[in-house]
Amino acid sequence: MSYDFDLFVIGGGSGGVRCARIAAGLGARVGVAEARFWGGTCVNVGCVPKKLMVMAAEYGNTAADSAGFGWGIATTEHDWQALIDSKNAEIGRLNGIYTRLLTGSNVEIFEAFARLTGPHSLDVGGKTITAERIVIATGGKPTAPEFPGAEHCIVSDDAFYLPHRPRRIALLGGGYIAVEFAGIFRGVGSEVDLIMRQPFPLRGFDEDLRTGLNEALIANGVRVHGGSAVVKVTAEHGAKQVHLDDGTVIETDLVFAALGRTPAVDGLGLDAASVALNDKGAIAVGELGVTNVPSIYAIGDVTDRQNLTPVAIAEGHSLAEALYGSGPRAWDLDRVATAVFSIPPLATVGLTEAHAAKQGPVDIYISRFTPMRHTLTGRLRKTMMKLVVDQASQRVVGAHMIGEDAPEIMQGLSIAINAGATKGDFDRTVGIHPTAAEEFVTMRTRTRVAGMLADE
Repeated sequence: MSYDFDLFVIGGGSGGVRCARIAAGLGARVGVAEARFWGGTCVNVGCVPKKLMVMAAEYGNTAADSAGFGWGIATTEHDWQALIDSKNAEIGRLNGIYTRLLTGSNVEIFEAFARLTGPHSLDVGGKTITAERIVIATGGKPTAPEFPGAEHCIVSDDAFYLPHRPRRIALLGGGYIAVEFAGIFRGVGSEVDLIMRQPFPLRGFDEDLRTGLNEALIANGVRVHGGSAVVKVTAEHGAKQVHLDDGTVIETDLVFAALGRTPAVDGLGLDAASVALNDKGAIAVGELGVTNVPSIYAIGDVTDRQNLTPVAIAEGHSLAEALYGSGPRAWDLDRVATAVFSIPPLATVGLTEAHAAKQGPVDIYISRFTPMRHTLTGRLRKTMMKLVVDQASQRVVGAHMIGEDAPEIMQGLSIAINAGATKGDFDRTVGIHPTAAEEFVTMRTRTRVAGMLADE
Protein backbone atom coordinates (compact mmCIF):
# COMPACT_ATOMS: atom_id res chain seq x y z
CA MET A 1 0.00 0.00 0.00
CA SER A 2 1.19 3.53 -0.77
CA TYR A 3 1.14 6.06 2.07
CA ASP A 4 1.46 9.85 2.12
CA PHE A 5 4.33 9.55 4.62
CA ASP A 6 6.66 6.87 5.87
CA LEU A 7 6.45 8.42 9.35
CA PHE A 8 4.03 10.92 10.81
CA VAL A 9 4.67 12.48 14.23
CA ILE A 10 1.90 13.96 16.36
CA GLY A 11 3.52 16.60 18.55
CA GLY A 12 6.22 19.19 17.89
CA GLY A 13 8.02 18.97 21.22
CA SER A 14 11.61 17.95 21.82
CA GLY A 15 11.05 14.20 21.45
CA GLY A 16 8.84 14.41 18.39
CA VAL A 17 11.07 16.88 16.60
CA ARG A 18 14.19 14.80 17.25
CA CYS A 19 12.47 11.66 15.99
CA ALA A 20 11.25 13.44 12.85
CA ARG A 21 14.61 15.03 12.04
CA ILE A 22 16.62 11.84 12.47
CA ALA A 23 14.13 9.80 10.45
CA ALA A 24 14.12 12.36 7.64
CA GLY A 25 17.91 12.45 7.66
CA LEU A 26 17.87 8.68 7.17
CA GLY A 27 15.71 9.01 4.07
CA ALA A 28 12.16 8.69 5.41
CA ARG A 29 9.29 10.88 4.20
CA VAL A 30 8.21 12.58 7.42
CA GLY A 31 5.40 14.87 8.54
CA VAL A 32 4.85 16.54 11.93
CA ALA A 33 1.71 18.15 13.31
CA GLU A 34 1.67 20.62 16.20
CA ALA A 35 -1.48 22.43 17.26
CA ARG A 36 -0.17 24.71 19.99
CA PHE A 37 3.49 25.69 19.99
CA TRP A 38 6.70 24.32 18.51
CA GLY A 39 9.17 23.07 21.07
CA GLY A 40 6.52 21.62 23.35
CA THR A 41 6.23 22.05 27.10
CA CYS A 42 9.95 22.40 27.81
CA VAL A 43 10.54 25.33 25.49
CA ASN A 44 7.28 27.16 26.08
CA VAL A 45 5.83 26.44 29.53
CA GLY A 46 8.50 24.32 31.18
CA CYS A 47 12.22 24.01 31.64
CA VAL A 48 13.46 26.92 29.52
CA PRO A 49 11.23 29.79 30.68
CA LYS A 50 11.24 28.42 34.23
CA LYS A 51 15.03 28.52 34.43
CA LEU A 52 15.07 32.06 33.03
CA MET A 53 12.64 33.04 35.78
CA VAL A 54 14.77 31.33 38.43
CA MET A 55 17.73 33.36 37.20
CA ALA A 56 15.65 36.52 37.52
CA ALA A 57 14.78 35.62 41.10
CA GLU A 58 18.45 35.08 41.98
CA TYR A 59 19.51 38.55 40.78
CA GLY A 60 17.88 40.15 43.80
CA ASN A 61 19.82 37.84 46.12
CA THR A 62 23.03 38.60 44.25
CA ALA A 63 22.54 42.32 44.64
CA ALA A 64 21.91 41.95 48.37
CA ASP A 65 24.86 39.60 48.80
CA SER A 66 27.25 41.99 47.06
CA ALA A 67 27.57 44.08 50.24
CA GLY A 68 29.67 41.32 51.80
CA PHE A 69 32.20 41.83 49.00
CA GLY A 70 32.34 45.60 49.26
CA TRP A 71 29.71 46.50 46.71
CA GLY A 72 26.56 48.49 47.35
CA ILE A 73 24.22 47.46 44.57
CA ALA A 74 20.84 49.09 45.08
CA THR A 75 17.69 47.40 43.77
CA THR A 76 14.22 48.64 42.95
CA GLU A 77 10.96 46.72 42.98
CA HIS A 78 11.08 43.91 40.47
CA ASP A 79 9.56 44.70 37.05
CA TRP A 80 7.50 41.58 36.37
CA GLN A 81 6.27 42.70 32.96
CA ALA A 82 9.82 43.36 31.76
CA LEU A 83 10.77 39.79 32.72
CA ILE A 84 7.74 38.31 30.94
CA ASP A 85 8.42 40.36 27.81
CA SER A 86 12.07 39.25 27.71
CA LYS A 87 11.08 35.66 28.33
CA ASN A 88 8.46 35.75 25.58
CA ALA A 89 10.95 37.15 23.09
CA GLU A 90 13.38 34.32 23.81
CA ILE A 91 10.67 31.68 23.54
CA GLY A 92 9.60 33.16 20.21
CA ARG A 93 13.17 32.87 18.97
CA LEU A 94 13.31 29.21 20.03
CA ASN A 95 9.96 28.45 18.36
CA GLY A 96 11.44 29.68 15.10
CA ILE A 97 14.53 27.52 15.54
CA TYR A 98 12.39 24.40 15.93
CA THR A 99 10.43 25.01 12.74
CA ARG A 100 13.61 25.82 10.82
CA LEU A 101 15.25 22.62 12.07
CA LEU A 102 12.32 20.63 10.70
CA THR A 103 12.00 22.36 7.35
CA GLY A 104 15.79 22.26 6.95
CA SER A 105 15.58 18.49 7.38
CA ASN A 106 12.89 18.22 4.67
CA VAL A 107 10.16 17.46 7.19
CA GLU A 108 6.70 18.69 6.21
CA ILE A 109 5.09 20.60 9.06
CA PHE A 110 1.38 20.99 9.82
CA GLU A 111 0.22 23.64 12.27
CA ALA A 112 -2.94 21.77 13.14
CA PHE A 113 -4.41 19.30 15.61
CA ALA A 114 -3.93 15.68 14.57
CA ARG A 115 -6.00 12.71 15.66
CA LEU A 116 -5.89 9.06 14.72
CA THR A 117 -8.63 7.62 12.52
CA GLY A 118 -7.03 4.19 12.15
CA PRO A 119 -3.71 2.36 12.47
CA HIS A 120 -2.31 4.15 9.41
CA SER A 121 -4.54 7.20 9.04
CA LEU A 122 -5.05 10.59 10.67
CA ASP A 123 -7.22 13.64 10.49
CA VAL A 124 -4.88 16.64 10.50
CA GLY A 125 -6.79 19.88 10.68
CA GLY A 126 -9.62 18.35 8.65
CA LYS A 127 -7.32 16.77 6.07
CA THR A 128 -6.98 12.99 5.78
CA ILE A 129 -3.35 11.80 5.84
CA THR A 130 -1.95 8.29 5.75
CA ALA A 131 1.36 7.04 7.12
CA GLU A 132 3.10 3.69 7.31
CA ARG A 133 4.07 4.47 10.91
CA ILE A 134 2.76 7.02 13.40
CA VAL A 135 4.51 8.38 16.49
CA ILE A 136 2.55 10.01 19.31
CA ALA A 137 4.66 12.58 21.15
CA THR A 138 2.08 14.90 22.68
CA GLY A 139 3.66 15.17 26.12
CA GLY A 140 1.67 16.07 29.22
CA LYS A 141 -0.56 18.77 30.65
CA PRO A 142 -0.98 20.21 34.16
CA THR A 143 -3.21 18.16 36.44
CA ALA A 144 -6.27 20.19 37.37
CA PRO A 145 -7.36 20.33 41.02
CA GLU A 146 -10.67 18.71 41.92
CA PHE A 147 -11.55 20.20 45.32
CA PRO A 148 -14.35 22.78 45.72
CA GLY A 149 -13.23 26.16 44.47
CA ALA A 150 -10.79 24.74 41.92
CA GLU A 151 -11.94 27.44 39.50
CA HIS A 152 -10.11 29.99 41.67
CA CYS A 153 -6.74 28.34 40.97
CA ILE A 154 -4.23 28.66 38.15
CA VAL A 155 -1.95 25.87 36.89
CA SER A 156 1.65 25.98 35.71
CA ASP A 157 0.87 26.91 32.09
CA ASP A 158 -0.84 30.08 33.36
CA ALA A 159 2.05 31.11 35.59
CA PHE A 160 4.32 31.91 32.65
CA TYR A 161 1.95 34.57 31.34
CA LEU A 162 0.68 36.32 34.46
CA PRO A 163 0.13 40.02 33.69
CA HIS A 164 1.14 41.05 37.21
CA ARG A 165 3.22 39.62 40.03
CA PRO A 166 0.99 38.64 42.94
CA ARG A 167 1.85 40.24 46.27
CA ARG A 168 0.85 36.98 47.99
CA ILE A 169 0.73 33.52 46.43
CA ALA A 170 -0.20 30.07 47.76
CA LEU A 171 1.41 27.13 45.98
CA LEU A 172 -0.33 23.77 46.31
CA GLY A 173 1.92 20.74 45.92
CA GLY A 174 5.35 19.49 46.90
CA GLY A 175 6.77 18.48 43.52
CA TYR A 176 9.42 20.14 41.42
CA ILE A 177 7.03 22.68 39.86
CA ALA A 178 5.82 23.85 43.26
CA VAL A 179 9.26 24.24 44.84
CA GLU A 180 10.74 25.92 41.77
CA PHE A 181 7.97 28.51 41.60
CA ALA A 182 8.18 29.02 45.35
CA GLY A 183 11.76 30.16 44.79
CA ILE A 184 10.81 32.27 41.77
CA PHE A 185 8.01 34.20 43.42
CA ARG A 186 9.81 34.61 46.73
CA GLY A 187 12.89 35.86 44.89
CA VAL A 188 10.98 38.58 43.05
CA GLY A 189 9.33 39.80 46.24
CA SER A 190 6.07 37.90 46.74
CA GLU A 191 4.95 36.40 50.03
CA VAL A 192 4.80 32.63 49.47
CA ASP A 193 2.91 29.84 51.22
CA LEU A 194 3.80 26.30 50.11
CA ILE A 195 1.14 23.72 51.04
CA MET A 196 1.81 20.00 50.56
CA ARG A 197 0.44 16.69 51.76
CA GLN A 198 3.86 15.21 52.46
CA PRO A 199 5.92 16.40 55.44
CA PHE A 200 8.77 17.31 53.08
CA PRO A 201 8.87 18.25 49.37
CA LEU A 202 9.92 16.05 46.42
CA ARG A 203 8.54 12.64 47.30
CA GLY A 204 10.71 9.92 45.80
CA PHE A 205 13.96 11.89 46.08
CA ASP A 206 16.66 11.03 48.61
CA GLU A 207 15.56 11.89 52.15
CA ASP A 208 18.61 14.03 52.87
CA LEU A 209 17.82 16.11 49.76
CA ARG A 210 14.21 16.47 50.86
CA THR A 211 15.05 17.68 54.34
CA GLY A 212 17.79 19.95 52.98
CA LEU A 213 15.39 21.57 50.53
CA ASN A 214 12.76 22.03 53.23
CA GLU A 215 15.30 23.88 55.35
CA ALA A 216 16.37 25.99 52.36
CA LEU A 217 12.79 26.99 51.55
CA ILE A 218 12.22 28.13 55.12
CA ALA A 219 15.55 30.00 55.15
CA ASN A 220 14.43 31.80 51.97
CA GLY A 221 11.31 33.03 53.73
CA VAL A 222 8.80 30.59 52.25
CA ARG A 223 6.07 29.61 54.71
CA VAL A 224 6.01 25.81 54.44
CA HIS A 225 2.89 23.90 55.46
CA GLY A 226 3.95 20.25 55.40
CA GLY A 227 1.50 17.44 55.99
CA SER A 228 -1.46 19.63 55.03
CA ALA A 229 -4.28 18.98 52.57
CA VAL A 230 -6.48 21.57 50.88
CA VAL A 231 -10.19 21.16 51.61
CA LYS A 232 -11.45 24.01 49.45
CA VAL A 233 -10.62 27.42 48.04
CA THR A 234 -12.95 30.39 48.35
CA ALA A 235 -12.85 33.94 47.02
CA GLU A 236 -14.06 36.95 49.00
CA HIS A 237 -13.32 40.68 49.11
CA GLY A 238 -10.83 40.53 46.25
CA ALA A 239 -8.71 37.80 47.84
CA LYS A 240 -8.58 33.99 47.90
CA GLN A 241 -8.86 31.80 50.99
CA VAL A 242 -7.21 28.37 51.08
CA HIS A 243 -8.88 26.13 53.68
CA LEU A 244 -6.70 23.33 55.08
CA ASP A 245 -7.77 20.09 56.72
CA ASP A 246 -6.58 21.24 60.15
CA GLY A 247 -8.88 24.25 60.06
CA THR A 248 -6.21 26.76 59.03
CA VAL A 249 -7.28 29.37 56.48
CA ILE A 250 -4.58 31.08 54.43
CA GLU A 251 -5.54 34.32 52.71
CA THR A 252 -3.68 35.07 49.51
CA ASP A 253 -3.98 36.89 46.18
CA LEU A 254 -3.27 33.95 43.87
CA VAL A 255 -3.63 30.18 44.27
CA PHE A 256 -1.30 28.12 42.09
CA ALA A 257 -2.14 24.41 41.91
CA ALA A 258 1.06 22.53 41.07
CA LEU A 259 -0.32 19.02 41.42
CA GLY A 260 1.73 17.22 38.80
CA ARG A 261 1.16 16.50 35.13
CA THR A 262 -1.08 14.13 33.19
CA PRO A 263 -0.41 12.49 29.80
CA ALA A 264 -1.99 14.57 27.02
CA VAL A 265 -4.16 11.97 25.31
CA ASP A 266 -7.50 13.79 25.03
CA GLY A 267 -8.88 13.98 21.51
CA LEU A 268 -6.13 11.89 19.93
CA GLY A 269 -8.54 9.29 18.57
CA LEU A 270 -6.84 6.43 20.39
CA ASP A 271 -10.06 4.42 20.36
CA ALA A 272 -10.33 4.72 16.59
CA ALA A 273 -6.96 3.02 16.25
CA SER A 274 -7.45 0.70 19.26
CA VAL A 275 -4.39 2.09 21.06
CA ALA A 276 -4.33 0.92 24.68
CA LEU A 277 -3.70 2.98 27.81
CA ASN A 278 -2.17 1.68 31.02
CA ASP A 279 -3.72 1.97 34.48
CA LYS A 280 -2.23 5.47 34.89
CA GLY A 281 -3.97 6.81 31.80
CA ALA A 282 -0.75 6.91 29.78
CA ILE A 283 -0.17 5.21 26.45
CA ALA A 284 1.12 1.71 27.16
CA VAL A 285 4.33 0.95 25.30
CA GLY A 286 6.92 -1.78 24.97
CA GLU A 287 10.45 -1.75 23.63
CA LEU A 288 11.32 1.36 21.56
CA GLY A 289 7.90 2.83 22.37
CA VAL A 290 5.76 0.46 20.30
CA THR A 291 2.12 0.36 21.37
CA ASN A 292 -0.24 -2.59 21.11
CA VAL A 293 -0.82 -1.46 17.50
CA PRO A 294 2.37 -2.40 15.56
CA SER A 295 2.28 0.69 13.32
CA ILE A 296 1.87 3.19 16.17
CA TYR A 297 4.54 4.30 18.66
CA ALA A 298 4.60 6.69 21.61
CA ILE A 299 7.53 8.51 23.19
CA GLY A 300 8.12 11.04 25.94
CA ASP A 301 5.79 12.21 28.69
CA VAL A 302 2.66 10.81 27.04
CA THR A 303 3.94 7.39 28.18
CA ASP A 304 4.52 8.66 31.76
CA ARG A 305 7.75 6.78 32.37
CA GLN A 306 10.75 9.10 32.85
CA ASN A 307 9.23 12.51 32.25
CA LEU A 308 12.38 14.38 31.32
CA THR A 309 13.11 16.28 28.10
CA PRO A 310 16.48 14.59 27.45
CA VAL A 311 14.83 11.18 27.88
CA ALA A 312 12.14 12.06 25.31
CA ILE A 313 14.89 13.18 22.92
CA ALA A 314 16.81 9.94 23.47
CA GLU A 315 13.66 7.89 22.88
CA GLY A 316 12.86 9.76 19.68
CA HIS A 317 16.41 9.44 18.40
CA SER A 318 16.57 5.73 19.17
CA LEU A 319 13.22 5.02 17.54
CA ALA A 320 14.16 6.80 14.31
CA GLU A 321 17.49 4.94 14.11
CA ALA A 322 15.79 1.61 14.82
CA LEU A 323 13.17 2.15 12.10
CA TYR A 324 15.29 3.72 9.37
CA GLY A 325 18.93 3.36 10.35
CA SER A 326 21.36 0.66 11.38
CA GLY A 327 19.79 0.19 14.81
CA PRO A 328 19.05 2.20 17.96
CA ARG A 329 21.73 4.16 19.76
CA ALA A 330 22.71 2.61 23.10
CA TRP A 331 21.35 5.18 25.56
CA ASP A 332 21.59 4.29 29.24
CA LEU A 333 18.27 5.29 30.77
CA ASP A 334 18.71 3.38 34.04
CA ARG A 335 20.80 6.08 35.74
CA VAL A 336 19.58 9.38 34.33
CA ALA A 337 20.72 12.50 36.15
CA THR A 338 18.08 15.09 36.92
CA ALA A 339 17.91 18.50 38.54
CA VAL A 340 15.34 20.62 40.31
CA PHE A 341 15.90 24.34 39.82
CA SER A 342 14.81 25.35 43.27
CA ILE A 343 16.73 28.05 45.16
CA PRO A 344 19.29 26.68 45.78
CA PRO A 345 19.10 23.98 43.10
CA LEU A 346 19.48 20.28 43.69
CA ALA A 347 20.54 17.41 41.45
CA THR A 348 20.71 13.66 41.66
CA VAL A 349 21.80 10.58 39.74
CA GLY A 350 21.42 6.90 40.55
CA LEU A 351 19.85 5.32 43.60
CA THR A 352 18.59 6.99 46.74
CA GLU A 353 19.85 5.64 50.04
CA ALA A 354 16.52 3.94 50.72
CA HIS A 355 16.37 2.22 47.31
CA ALA A 356 20.00 1.13 47.42
CA ALA A 357 19.65 -0.25 50.95
CA LYS A 358 16.89 -2.60 49.79
CA GLN A 359 19.44 -4.31 47.53
CA GLY A 360 22.06 -4.82 50.22
CA PRO A 361 24.31 -2.90 52.61
CA VAL A 362 25.55 0.49 51.43
CA ASP A 363 28.10 2.95 52.75
CA ILE A 364 26.86 6.53 53.03
CA TYR A 365 29.16 9.55 52.77
CA ILE A 366 27.77 13.02 53.48
CA SER A 367 29.33 16.46 53.53
CA ARG A 368 27.50 19.58 54.72
CA PHE A 369 29.04 23.04 54.64
CA THR A 370 28.48 26.74 54.06
CA PRO A 371 29.45 27.66 50.47
CA MET A 372 32.53 29.86 50.23
CA ARG A 373 30.50 32.77 48.85
CA HIS A 374 28.22 32.85 51.86
CA THR A 375 30.99 32.92 54.41
CA LEU A 376 31.17 36.60 53.41
CA THR A 377 27.52 37.31 52.54
CA GLY A 378 26.15 35.82 55.74
CA ARG A 379 23.23 34.29 53.85
CA LEU A 380 21.81 31.20 55.57
CA ARG A 381 22.45 28.80 52.72
CA LYS A 382 23.99 25.36 53.06
CA THR A 383 25.33 22.82 50.60
CA MET A 384 24.85 19.09 51.11
CA MET A 385 26.60 16.39 49.09
CA LYS A 386 26.01 12.68 49.41
CA LEU A 387 27.43 9.49 47.92
CA VAL A 388 25.73 6.09 48.15
CA VAL A 389 28.25 3.26 47.76
CA ASP A 390 27.46 -0.43 47.34
CA GLN A 391 29.43 -2.06 50.14
CA ALA A 392 30.27 -5.29 48.34
CA SER A 393 31.56 -3.84 45.05
CA GLN A 394 32.38 -0.32 46.30
CA ARG A 395 30.66 1.06 43.21
CA VAL A 396 29.13 4.50 43.64
CA VAL A 397 25.47 3.82 42.90
CA GLY A 398 24.02 7.21 43.81
CA ALA A 399 25.08 10.85 44.12
CA HIS A 400 22.92 13.65 45.48
CA MET A 401 23.53 17.36 46.01
CA ILE A 402 21.69 20.49 47.04
CA GLY A 403 23.55 23.75 46.68
CA GLU A 404 24.80 26.26 44.14
CA ASP A 405 25.83 24.76 40.77
CA ALA A 406 24.47 21.33 41.74
CA PRO A 407 23.08 20.59 38.23
CA GLU A 408 26.37 21.49 36.53
CA ILE A 409 28.37 19.35 38.95
CA MET A 410 26.01 16.38 38.73
CA GLN A 411 26.28 16.18 34.94
CA GLY A 412 29.95 15.22 35.25
CA LEU A 413 29.29 12.81 38.10
CA SER A 414 26.62 11.05 36.06
CA ILE A 415 29.27 10.03 33.52
CA ALA A 416 31.38 8.48 36.26
CA ILE A 417 28.47 6.65 37.86
CA ASN A 418 27.16 5.36 34.53
CA ALA A 419 30.69 4.15 33.77
CA GLY A 420 30.74 2.13 37.00
CA ALA A 421 33.19 4.22 39.02
CA THR A 422 34.05 2.98 42.51
CA LYS A 423 34.61 4.95 45.68
CA GLY A 424 38.30 4.26 45.15
CA ASP A 425 38.12 5.99 41.77
CA PHE A 426 36.62 9.03 43.46
CA ASP A 427 39.25 8.94 46.22
CA ARG A 428 42.20 8.87 43.80
CA THR A 429 40.87 11.84 41.81
CA VAL A 430 42.60 15.13 42.63
CA GLY A 431 40.05 17.87 43.26
CA ILE A 432 39.93 21.39 41.84
CA HIS A 433 40.54 23.81 44.69
CA PRO A 434 38.77 25.84 45.93
CA THR A 435 35.47 24.51 44.59
CA ALA A 436 32.39 22.89 46.02
CA ALA A 437 32.75 20.03 43.52
CA GLU A 438 36.00 18.86 45.10
CA GLU A 439 34.03 17.66 48.12
CA PHE A 440 32.81 14.71 46.05
CA VAL A 441 36.38 13.42 45.73
CA THR A 442 37.56 14.28 49.25
CA MET A 443 34.91 12.56 51.38
CA ARG A 444 36.91 9.95 53.27
CA THR A 445 34.94 9.27 56.46
CA ARG A 446 31.88 7.09 56.14
CA THR A 447 28.83 8.74 57.71
CA ARG A 448 26.82 5.57 58.22
CA VAL A 449 25.95 2.14 56.86
CA ALA A 450 22.46 1.46 55.53
CA GLY A 451 20.84 -1.76 54.46
CA MET A 452 20.66 -5.30 55.71
CA LEU A 453 23.89 -5.31 57.72
CA ALA A 454 22.90 -2.10 59.48
CA ASP A 455 19.75 -3.83 60.78
CA GLU A 456 21.48 -6.94 62.08
